[in-house]
Amino acid sequence: MSRNPVARHAKVDRRVRRTRESLGDALVELIREKPFAAITVQEVLDRSNVGRSTFYTHYRDKDDLFLSDVDDFFIGMGTLLSRRGDTSNRVAPAQELFAHIAEVRDFYAALVASDKIHDVLEMGQGHLARGIDARLREMPRAQDLPAPARAATSAALAGALLSLLTWWIDHGMPSTPAEMDDLYHALVWSGVDAQSRP
Repeated sequence: MSRNPVARHAKVDRRVRRTRESLGDALVELIREKPFAAITVQEVLDRSNVGRSTFYTHYRDKDDLFLSDVDDFFIGMGTLLSRRGDTSNRVAPAQELFAHIAEVRDFYAALVASDKIHDVLEMGQGHLARGIDARLREMPRAQDLPAPARAATSAALAGALLSLLTWWIDHGMPSTPAEMDDLYHALVWSGVDAQSRP
């Protein structure tokens, strides 16, 4: 038995993370198979091999589990460039986001069919806007933007990124994720530079 409280806490954290990942993975698999409304908590529990009391320790219901997973995904995506120490002029990981969605296109289609995509995009916009705002604060090229204008610009740029993503999916993904990243950032900097001119 470990007497080190830090080690014990890390072990508990790993266990909690594994449990949450197992539940999230089970829900994703089920969403790919059937409409979200038809999925029961018991099916998630059976698929993940997690007990009911453990589930309710972490989540209120399947919607809470779903939104928690979406939240975790977009927190990670919104802070990805800063966490990597990226020194480019990119304000959002558009290429990584587009590449990920290309890999899970069937899941995206299942979200659309289950009428859950609006929740996903709404949550994504908030996290991406905060990540873009943080990146713009760090960039000399955007230093002339006052805080209110930067915040509004960041919200608009997050919405533009998700709109561009939706267009790309709806049109059969006609360009590579790298090309879409280039297009997005050309739009970003034309708008930011226009605001910074005297």
